[in-house]
Amino acid sequence: MAGATGNLGEKVVHHLLAKGAVVRAIVRASSDSGKIEKLRQSGVEVVAVNKFEVEEVSKACQDVACVVSTLSGLRDVIVDTQKVLVAAAIAAGVPRFIPSDFSIDFTKLALGENRNLDLRKEFHHYLNQQTAIKATSIFNGAFADMLTGQMPLILFKIKRVLYWGNADQRMDFTTMDNTAAFTAEAALDTSTPQYLYIAGDQLSARHLKVIVSEVTGEKYHLLRPGGLGMLSFLIKVARQIAPGGNELYPAWQGMQYLRNMLGGKAKFQTFDNNRYPNVSWITVKEVLSGYLGK
Repeated sequence: MAGATGNLGEKVVHHLLAKGAVVRAIVRASSDSGKIEKLRQSGVEVVAVNKFEVEEVSKACQDVACVVSTLSGLRDVIVDTQKVLVAAAIAAGVPRFIPSDFSIDFTKLALGENRNLDLRKEFHHYLNQQTAIKATSIFNGAFADMLTGQMPLILFKIKRVLYWGNADQRMDFTTMDNTAAFTAEAALDTSTPQYLYIAGDQLSARHLKVIVSEVTGEKYHLLRPGGLGMLSFLIKVARQIAPGGNELYPAWQGMQYLRNMLGGKAKFQTFDNNRYPNVSWITVKEVLSGYLGK
């Protein structure tokens, strides 16, 4: 595991351990000592590296069946660090790799539509063209947990569901825990294909309006400020006002992701939810009910 101290990484580790897997986590020596100790206490073998270089990381990859990356960051992480991780895995003879994708299907998007996903596309080009390791990407849409605040679709204070374009365009949502549980299953599955697609729910803005109204017992309405062209214009303005070049999630990055989802190009056409029967899928309604204490 690379990224085991992050939110998604911790959950993947939890599900791997629950399945009886032997887990080794690669961490930087400078990582949070409390999180490292928590991993050790849970039964994870922790390997701290001083420099994230192929020679040092490859030692940590010895006798490993699969390397899973849940790393989060910009180019220095998604491209550069993951290149080191893959090279180290190959040098150690690791047969399988799961990159840190966990998103909408960015293979359907053109370069320039989403900065963070462009980095994943760049890494995929390297992975597919310059390595022979068997890689499996897991696409989960958007984390359903973010509907409680981080993703401004449901505006609780004014009882509105925000959307741009078509109110009936379905979007893919999966909780972080479901994504982690599925990833743990895939890490132990030697027959995974190149791409796996999962979604705990497929909902449009109109569906969300009905669900949040049911959960809260209050009347919610749709709010459409404009079409996707207007959203694209606002993204350009936001990038000029607050470039946020070194930030992982500046405001316009979330706007790009929302545009991708509402545009429909990245919508999944097939689903692998039934691949692992042990995963119990959580709906958006359940997420909202838990968040609102209903």
